[in-house]
Amino acid sequence: MRAKIFTAAAVLLSASVMIGMTASCAETEDVAVAAETEEDDYTTGDASLDNIRNQDDIGDKELLVVSFGTSFNDSRRKTIGGIEQALEDAFDDYSVRRAFTSNIIIDHINRRDGYLIDDVDAALERAIENGVKELVVQPTHLMNGFEYNDLVDELVQYSDAFESVTIGEPLLSSDADMAAVQDILVDWTKEYDDGKTAIVFMGHGTEADSNGVYQKMQDLMSEDGYDNYFIGTVEATPSLEDVLAKVGEGDYERVILEPMMVVSGDHANNDMAGDGEDSWKSVFESEGYEVECLLRGLGENEDIQALYVEHAEAAIEG
Repeated sequence: MRAKIFTAAAVLLSASVMIGMTASCAETEDVAVAAETEEDDYTTGDASLDNIRNQDDIGDKELLVVSFGTSFNDSRRKTIGGIEQALEDAFDDYSVRRAFTSNIIIDHINRRDGYLIDDVDAALERAIENGVKELVVQPTHLMNGFEYNDLVDELVQYSDAFESVTIGEPLLSSDADMAAVQDILVDWTKEYDDGKTAIVFMGHGTEADSNGVYQKMQDLMSEDGYDNYFIGTVEATPSLEDVLAKVGEGDYERVILEPMMVVSGDHANNDMAGDGEDSWKSVFESEGYEVECLLRGLGENEDIQALYVEHAEAAIEG
């Protein structure tokens, strides 16, 4: 009998959601892959400290954590690895394994560091070879979209091999998720909230409709009175110019820059915090602001990790 593919909420497959949220920010990171996979001119950390989770001996129940991936070793361990560890701690009857969707990132890590991370096909083949019966897939993507739907389609091709396959939702999949993430971001940065500091989060951005999630988060911040919080994107809108204009309307002396991305990879280290004249840091400094960059991905935050656990739990409970 063919296994059924379940999402945590069937409404994700409705036409309204398919139209309203049409791309994951992770899908648009291809433009960053080339930069991230060049020969590193600085260290990204010790790859051997990261558990790549491609072990066998899985057992009957597997929780496969699917990420776009990053070649920044320390960030990968703290963010993706942190989410995976939180899931392992929460579901001790499941074997937690890893898969990346970017084969370019996988190949670069393997070539540079000698560690081979499974892509989705390899992870599913490993699950089949290990006799997994119940497969739960939890993506670490920021939002729903093409990559999520592509993942569903890929799992359908393998569904005959499992008794059940269930998929959890990405981080920002509902209004409740956005409200929770807002509270987390505000709490995470409260030490910088002194009335003279603009707190700016840099997202990736996409030309697809799902880019509206960033504006929704900005609107929510404004509605709840967090007027010194700003959200922009590298690739779309709100743009750096949009954010700069909004910050300029206030009486701020300092700017805190932080990635609104699961990992702190190339965009955070170069586009946000780099020394180039076009980096967000340099642009804000040229406008006379004192700038501090927080190079940490959302996946490092324990409360963000807990949201992914909640999404996996909802998927498991059906």
